[in-house]
Amino acid sequence: MSLLTNVMDHSLDDGYAEAAARKQAEGVGGLPRTLRSKLGLAFGLVLAALVVTVGAAEARIAAPVVAKEREELIDRIDSDTEAADKLEDTVDKLRDDVSARQREALRDGGGSDKADLVGILAGAVEVHGPGVKLVVDDAEEASTGGDGDPRETSGFSDTGRVRDRDMQRVVNGLWASGAEAVSVNGQRLTALSAIRAAGDAILVDNKPLVPPYTVLAVGDGKKLSTRFQDSADGLYLNALQENFGIRTAISVEKDVRLPAAPSVIVRTAQPRTEKGTS
Repeated sequence: MSLLTNVMDHSLDDGYAEAAARKQAEGVGGLPRTLRSKLGLAFGLVLAALVVTVGAAEARIAAPVVAKEREELIDRIDSDTEAADKLEDTVDKLRDDVSARQREALRDGGGSDKADLVGILAGAVEVHGPGVKLVVDDAEEASTGGDGDPRETSGFSDTGRVRDRDMQRVVNGLWASGAEAVSVNGQRLTALSAIRAAGDAILVDNKPLVPPYTVLAVGDGKKLSTRFQDSADGLYLNALQENFGIRTAISVEKDVRLPAAPSVIVRTAQPRTEKGTS
C-alpha cells in the first residue's frame, strides 16, 4: 500500500520535476517551439507582403512619369534623326555641286586639246576607245587562311586569293605600259586613287569590290597588251597564275568605255584671264 501511495503522490519523476521548475524559473517556458515557429513565419510573410505592396504602389505611381520620359526620348530621337537626314541630304547636294564645279574647271579651256587631255587624265570625263580588257580572278579552290593572309599559309587552297597588292601591280603596270585611262569593276581610277584591303575585300577609293576583277584600259590595244605582258608586272601576274592558280585573261578590245570618276579633287587653281586684259 505504501508503494502505491508513493506512485500516486509522485507520478512525475523528481528529475523531470526539477527540470520543469528550473525552466519556469529561468523564463524559458511559455509557448511551444512549434507555435513560436509558426508565429515567426506568419510575421515574415506579413512583412514580405507589405514590402511587395508598397513597391507595387510606388511603381504604379512612377509609371506615368517613366512613360512620359520615354515618349519624350523617342520624340527627341525622331527629331534628331530627321535633322541628321536633312543634313546628310545637304552634304550630298553640296558634294555634287562641288564635284560639278571641279569638272567644269577641268573642262574649262574653250575645248582645247590640252583641256580635253587634262580632263581625261584627271578622270573628270567619260572616255572610250580602243584598249585592253584584263580579268583577274581568285583560284577555283581559294579560301581564306587562318591568319587572314593566304600567301603565308601552307596548302594550295589557302594561297589562291587575289590581294590588293596584286591589283596595285596590275594597275601600275598598265599605266606604265601606256594606258591613258583605267577602271576596275567600273570604278574609274585617277592619279589620286588608292587600292587597299579591308579584311579579304579589295577597296578602290574606299569602294569594296568582289572578284572577278575586270580591268579596262584605254590605249593602243595591241601595243598596250604586249607591253604589259612583257613588263615586270605582267610577268608577276603570270607567276601568280602558274604558282597559285589565279585565273587571268587579257584581250584586245576595239572599243572600251570608262565612266568618269565619282569625285575629282582639284588641288590647285588659277583665275582665268580674258585675252587682251592684264
